[in-house]
Amino acid sequence: MRLPRGVPFLAAALTAVTLAGPAPSAEAVDSGGHCARLEHVRVPGAALQREACLDDLTTTGLAGTDYTDPADQAGLTAAGTRSPSGVPGIQIDGYFPDSSRFNTTHGWRHDAQFVIRLPDRWNGGVVVTGAPGNRKQYATDKAISDRVLAQGYAYAATDKGNSGTDFYRDGVRPGDAVAEWNARTTQLTRAVRRVVAQRYGHEPRRTYITGISNGGYLTRWQLENHPGLYDGGVDWEGALWTADGPNLLTSLPATVARSLGAARDEDLYAAGFARGSEFLWPYHEKAYWGVTQKIYRAEFDPAYDPDCPGPTAGSSPEAILAPCASDAAYDYAARPASVRRAVARVALTGRIGKPLITLHGDLDALLPKAADSDVYARMIDERGRGALHRYYTVAGGTHVDGLYDTHPDRLRPILPCYRSAFDTLTAWVERGTPPPADRTIGEPADGDVVDSCPLR
Repeated sequence: MRLPRGVPFLAAALTAVTLAGPAPSAEAVDSGGHCARLEHVRVPGAALQREACLDDLTTTGLAGTDYTDPADQAGLTAAGTRSPSGVPGIQIDGYFPDSSRFNTTHGWRHDAQFVIRLPDRWNGGVVVTGAPGNRKQYATDKAISDRVLAQGYAYAATDKGNSGTDFYRDGVRPGDAVAEWNARTTQLTRAVRRVVAQRYGHEPRRTYITGISNGGYLTRWQLENHPGLYDGGVDWEGALWTADGPNLLTSLPATVARSLGAARDEDLYAAGFARGSEFLWPYHEKAYWGVTQKIYRAEFDPAYDPDCPGPTAGSSPEAILAPCASDAAYDYAARPASVRRAVARVALTGRIGKPLITLHGDLDALLPKAADSDVYARMIDERGRGALHRYYTVAGGTHVDGLYDTHPDRLRPILPCYRSAFDTLTAWVERGTPPPADRTIGEPADGDVVDSCPLR
């Protein structure tokens, strides 16, 4: 008999526990003093690196310095989010060899930039992530880095090898830019494991992959294609790419058509957008839908409309965010087979090889869960990997937590649920604690949606 999805084979009758607070994989131990072995730390394969001994590696301590970038983090977290601070250690900034130059951070004008943070008190683990959206390596400093550093993990993040709204210009063949995202994440994971050994004297006991949006996609892809590098991952509303659909190019054209008066609300519902999310549509129409459709269509299907976006998505914010009128009629299924082959190069299969927890807001108005994580969960089941997966829907969650500040009566941030999910993953991997079965997460009993989210 097949047990209900999300219930461990040997623990179907057990009551799952929720770990709402920090749960390091092992007691953090002093690793030789403040910034010990700084002079021995070298990132394998890096073309350039810059090391610094810092009194605080969190966004609180790095505020006003060039060791983080608050602008790149804008909108990802709610204003009232509380984050830990006071984590001394080593930060390494640098880049791997690359031919593209979209990332101008530090004045380097060089892609494949990364940041690695090594806390003085290490718990034996590493957390790796890639930038969400088309952001850069500091994008998840507040959302992810601060807390995992406080728990004792080393942390590494990549800009994915190209960034910004012109990322589609990178590479030679359609799909090259996104394919590089996966390669750069693998490259950084392998490098940071060796960096950790240089700093602390041995390789990490545990390595976790995680991320938001495109970073969630990277998490899924890595656990499918390089499970031996990781012990598990947390996927926060990862983008879904499948060769035959669904993907962004099957759900977003309806939004462009609606913004141009050529589609109705019902067309968005048919594409997967949730009823009840309509209050978020005006913002997404201005800030997300048009630009996202045109730059990803340019990445995978540049022949559809060579003049829009053309060599650049735009030279002003208004031009960048404006949709291409041609995208209102875009029909992915009717496009040449070469387009599906381009997507197939980066497509997901559901064949994960290590434990994965997925979170998705039921009011996501960019990557609607019905056309994304609901589908991916079924893909995992169809591959016979359901026992390795848990899927939690966050009631009232949407694609970026910053929108909670505009709609506190209708939304809730996903970040506190993500923190609980990460702790639940580590307990699952390291102590065999069965996570809760798939479920929808309601409001916490204490009403504190900004900093509380028990998964039970």
